Amino acid sequence: MEPRVTGDRCRPRDVALTMSEFQIIEENLRSAMRFFGQATGSGEVRSLEGAIAMFSGLEYGVFNIALLTRGITSDNGSLEARLAAAARYFKTRTLRWSFWLCEDLLDPPVRRRARQAFFDFGLRAISHPPGMFAPALLPSVRPLPAIECRRVADEATRKAFAEITTVAFEIPYTVAYAVYTPERAWKGDYQGFVGLVDGRPVAIVALVAAAGALGVYSLGTLPAYRRQGYGEGLLRAAVAEMQQRPGPLILQSTEIGYSLYRRMGFRDATKFTVYLTK
Repeated sequence: MEPRVTGDRCRPRDVALTMSEFQIIEENLRSAMRFFGQATGSGEVRSLEGAIAMFSGLEYGVFNIALLTRGITSDNGSLEARLAAAARYFKTRTLRWSFWLCEDLLDPPVRRRARQAFFDFGLRAISHPPGMFAPALLPSVRPLPAIECRRVADEATRKAFAEITTVAFEIPYTVAYAVYTPERAWKGDYQGFVGLVDGRPVAIVALVAAAGALGVYSLGTLPAYRRQGYGEGLLRAAVAEMQQRPGPLILQSTEIGYSLYRRMGFRDATKFTVYLTK
């Protein structure tokens, strides 16, 4: 049984209202990332001192993930100690791992030396996705094409999710297949949806209800169907299926998706840096 980590599970919305936006975003992300420790059957989720690690069971760094579970100030412990704990954990399991850092969890003095600290542990920054927050989705600014929204619930939808992940995010198919096709992968908080046009799977998205908000992950569309509104249409349909009433949503944006999310009502609330072993 995996150890319980305080604050990773879904909270009632009234509790979420007492949290800052960045806390909602990073806590929802921690809940979402558990997926990768549970999906393959050969990984695990492990509580560390002030951090949490998800090992996918695969030699693929972006699916072997560590995150902080509480903030760091100059007085309450060192970033280096958290990194050392993560490094020890992964050393016996894989050479390839990553660390998702929410910048607002560090006070300014710690933040200023964070990049050097990660470098000293053999990790380099590979992206800086903004953490975004929307109280609710704004109406669409354009008519959207028809798309069928189907929840990931059988072999066909699991395979479609893996195949579109491979193309949309340039993930090796063997890795995507190992993570996204097992039935066990979809038994937790991470809920997947496949969008179909004329019966063909063309888009995917995953949603996670945690920390009083709905987190948006893995929104991707096949190249031939991009910039036509299918991704937005699928996201809106999936959100409508998951939410009984309008409520806050969060995500970490790619550069490609940023303008779309702004139109949908998201705004920057925090910043993440993703570090990967060199």
